[in-house]
Amino acid sequence: MVRGFFRRKAETVLGVDISDVGVKVLELVRGGDGYTVRTYAAQSFTGRVVVDRNIVDLEVVAQAVSKALSGAQTSIRNAAVAVAGPSVITRIVEMEAGLKAGEMEQRLRNEADQYIPYPLDEVAIDFQVQGPSRRDPGYVDVMLAACLKEQVEAREAVLALAGLATRIVDIEAFALARMTDEVVGCITPGRGINSAQWAADAQGLRVACGLALRSFD
Repeated sequence: MVRGFFRRKAETVLGVDISDVGVKVLELVRGGDGYTVRTYAAQSFTGRVVVDRNIVDLEVVAQAVSKALSGAQTSIRNAAVAVAGPSVITRIVEMEAGLKAGEMEQRLRNEADQYIPYPLDEVAIDFQVQGPSRRDPGYVDVMLAACLKEQVEAREAVLALAGLATRIVDIEAFALARMTDEVVGCITPGRGINSAQWAADAQGLRVACGLALRSFD
């Protein structure tokens, strides 16, 4: 299986949000009991270079990322990026408690065609045990996440062209789910960031924030 959606990394990563209308980059640092936004920037697209979360023009998107990085003036070159859209599939699968990770992986590989409507050699797959099954204590709930490899590879290529190393590939819905109201309340603008501007921009930066939070997993 090609891993990535749940992989933990103990290093600072930029949150890089690539949407249909533009890109946003954001860097968080730990600050007191919460997190501080050290810097962020956005760059809009001119033309349809990303359509329904599919990157159509790698070079133009990479140029937008580069401009956003220049605006943010960040020295971080490791990044977390997210996939989204109809090619992203998540399923909760019940499996027997006590199975080892390798056994779970083999079982999911054997049964993946039940959940994924694409040839398995065309998808990136990852999984994570969520906890005991509510239906049967002898089972656990396992989150299966999959995405077409071309979606992952396109984002990796864009970041590489912009001088970034892809350390984490997440799922946009997971990044947003990470931004609970409690977490949002713990994120404050750092020195040099206008508080009023941050208040106006923060809602549109939830994906980038959720990705940047992977620095602290």
